[in-house]
Amino acid sequence: MFLKTFACRVLASFPRCGVVIPRKPRYKALGRSSERGYYNTGKPGCPAPGGAAHVRVVDLRSDTVTKPGAAMRQAMAEAEVGDDVMGEDPTVNELQKIAAEMFGMEASLFVPSGTMSNLIAVMVHCRERGDEMIVGDLSHLHVYEQGGSAQLAGVHATTVTTRPDGTFDLVQLESKIRHGYPDPHYPRTRLICLENTHNIQGGRVLPLPFLQEVRDLADRYGLSVHTDGARVMNAAAALGVPPSTVLQHTHTVSVCLSKGLGSPVGTVLAGPRDFISRALRCRKALGGGMRQAGVLAAAGKLSLQEMVGRLEEDHCNARTFALALLECEPALFAVDMSAVETNILRFRIKDPALSPQEFCARMGRVGEGEEAALGQGVQVLMYPHYENSIRAVWHLGISPEDTQLAVRKMQFVAAQHLKEHVKTQ
Repeated sequence: MFLKTFACRVLASFPRCGVVIPRKPRYKALGRSSERGYYNTGKPGCPAPGGAAHVRVVDLRSDTVTKPGAAMRQAMAEAEVGDDVMGEDPTVNELQKIAAEMFGMEASLFVPSGTMSNLIAVMVHCRERGDEMIVGDLSHLHVYEQGGSAQLAGVHATTVTTRPDGTFDLVQLESKIRHGYPDPHYPRTRLICLENTHNIQGGRVLPLPFLQEVRDLADRYGLSVHTDGARVMNAAAALGVPPSTVLQHTHTVSVCLSKGLGSPVGTVLAGPRDFISRALRCRKALGGGMRQAGVLAAAGKLSLQEMVGRLEEDHCNARTFALALLECEPALFAVDMSAVETNILRFRIKDPALSPQEFCARMGRVGEGEEAALGQGVQVLMYPHYENSIRAVWHLGISPEDTQLAVRKMQFVAAQHLKEHVKTQ
């Protein structure tokens, strides 16, 4: 009886929570997704005939779905360009200078993607086929980049266990360092790779003391440290420090411009000058020379100069949604608020009768009675994720009003599920 009362009370409350939000393109429900990955092969489309007349889409699948705004498009249109492969694109050169100074590095290189940037770093640090790198077993570089380090660079990877906060046990890390070279049985350890923020573990920020301890260990054994810093600007924002402070203990870093910073494409790889000189050769070999790339670099400049300060808004919106999940009564969702540090939220459903796949499907379609309850159709796109969890990511395309609308949709879906549960009892 309590469940039925709760469901009715929540549904009845929605019309009093009107939020006037401009319309966005219409989409239909998410396709099926594996629990292992976060990339869904099903693509959003238009609602079926007879669907909601006014559909608002809140796309929380990833911060890669952002689109350049008017100011960024204008900067791209007006960019001064040249042949970057010849080193003659002034906008690319300026972006690389700005990035190197911001990250506290000697030099940097503009490349098409984070995956290519990480691969280049591995190729430069591990100069011989058969060299070895140590990576976290849940790192993006190890899980989601197709094993390019082995496939293309001939570099062997050994893994350490990734803790819930994205760190490693340093004793285990040290135990993975090979001491047998030049014994022909063993690869030669060259590199330790970190990820900050940590994607699979929910946007976790690596603590500064941990970063220093890893660097101290690497120095002791003559190893290099590379940071997959796709979202390192989120880490800096969460810690309230400049990115150079976060990166002071790493030799090299890869920083994506195309996630929370809003560029349409591009990553910056930064490190010592001799490293970048070799990285330039690797970029050419991998087909990453983009000629008049200033059109893209202009967007990157705007990202670094004007988009960093707004990242905390994404973090705040993620926390708002996380708290709303915990406020559902009876408790349907499990959220570790101490892990909600940046723009990525991972949560679980306590009721085994509602799977992550079904919850995401319901959030991604306009349900029966939804328009009457919410005043419009709402589609909230998110993915089933690692270890039977759900992942949602905030970005510059999601406003506080969008977040409140996502909260109301979540409450609607939860109430509908509870009503169905009551009927079956």
